[in-house]
Amino acid sequence: MTTPASHDLLLRCASIVTLDPDRQVIEGGWIAIDGDRIGAVGTGEPPAARQVIDRPGLIALPGLIDAHSHAGHGLVRAAGDGDGELWFRICQDIYAFAATPAFWRAEARLAQAERLRAGVTTAVSLLGGGGDVMRTDTTEAGDAHAAATVESGLRTIMAVGPGRLPFPRHFGPERRPVSFAEQMAVCDELITRHDAVLSRRTGVALILPVYSAEHMESDGPEIRRMSAAIRALQDRRGTLFTQDGHRGGTIALAHDLGLLSPRAALSHSVDLTGADFTALQASGAAIIHNPSAIMSILGRCPVPELIEAGITVCLGSDAGAPDRGFDMFRHMAQALHYHRRHFRDPNVLPDGKALEMCTIDAARTLGLGDEIGSIEAGKKADIILVDGRQPHLWPPVMAVNRLTHFAAAGDVDTVVVDGQVLMDQRRIPHLDLEAILDEAEARAESVFRCSGHAGARRESPQIWGRARREAAAFRPSGTRR
Repeated sequence: MTTPASHDLLLRCASIVTLDPDRQVIEGGWIAIDGDRIGAVGTGEPPAARQVIDRPGLIALPGLIDAHSHAGHGLVRAAGDGDGELWFRICQDIYAFAATPAFWRAEARLAQAERLRAGVTTAVSLLGGGGDVMRTDTTEAGDAHAAATVESGLRTIMAVGPGRLPFPRHFGPERRPVSFAEQMAVCDELITRHDAVLSRRTGVALILPVYSAEHMESDGPEIRRMSAAIRALQDRRGTLFTQDGHRGGTIALAHDLGLLSPRAALSHSVDLTGADFTALQASGAAIIHNPSAIMSILGRCPVPELIEAGITVCLGSDAGAPDRGFDMFRHMAQALHYHRRHFRDPNVLPDGKALEMCTIDAARTLGLGDEIGSIEAGKKADIILVDGRQPHLWPPVMAVNRLTHFAAAGDVDTVVVDGQVLMDQRRIPHLDLEAILDEAEARAESVFRCSGHAGARRESPQIWGRARREAAAFRPSGTRR
């Protein structure tokens, strides 16, 4: 690559955690950016540039990637106060019946602002969730979500698909019936409108609910027909395929249904069987680990065993609700302690592997490893700068250890995506944060009131003065309601 006489942007850093093939950590280096690409990475006397960011203590790393989250959840944070069955009912009632396009846009604007502040430059966001409610009755929800993504300047891969059996599904205040074929047609149209994550920063993936052997006993032929249809659409449009809520035996079934390939990424994936491991190895599908999710309390995703079996594993937040956000630093630390505690061994899941799981490994899982996920000349300039001159990030040694064990979303100082500085010293000039917050609260208050769940936004007195609350009925994602 020819280096121009003057670069567009120069980042001078105390440390650069490159995640390149050699996993270099460069001390006292610089990154030169030309247009939307990294032009050069080096040490010594820096080249000239039209814009320079040079402050003491900055640690550069690739923009963080969140491989599994949910649109809608940002406006229903903490609803139900730990009652899992109520939580699913709230999601069903709001996402399917009460949510307007304005709701989806307000939630996406809030989520993107939170991600930007946390250094998450790319995210997979399911267009719904809870009890497998995918808002694909029309393109309106997806269009609203995509518009907010473009406004933010970040990259989002929006996962869309049909809901769970039985059909028709019902949507809107009038409970309009929508068939499987109609939802599939909307997904196809959303791909046409928005699938350009590298150029327009909004992409589209396909999703199908997770089914189990129990479901096959009653609905096997229909599940096979739907699986064949979603795989045919994926192959025709070249999208990523993802699923939410795998557990023991369901991955092997998904492989039997023809859903798995190197372009498949499966979330949660707890209590896996030997047949599940075999299916992953045969298909090349990847796993998205969600260490902070409730499913990771009810079961364990065997991340170290998967990695040792040659299976790619990346990280997802499963955010922004009911009890977790988009801070990938927190999810990295959670993953480290989760698996080390299980094995009672501090050598399990080294720091660098945790960072790989939300950078280069996640980029490869999404089919973007040649473009993002590391700091290398020629790649897209998706870079974040962490302010290392903080008491909890000092002394200035062992940058990877400091990032994975001690850093937090609030330490992200600067965010660059496609070579554009979106946040500088935590200022985001192109977004009106106060307006985003006000709109989000107004839309949340409206849908909770309209759905009859306004009372679910209050905390229970059971949180005080006792070792445990009364057990709430929790039904994990992927089970039949």
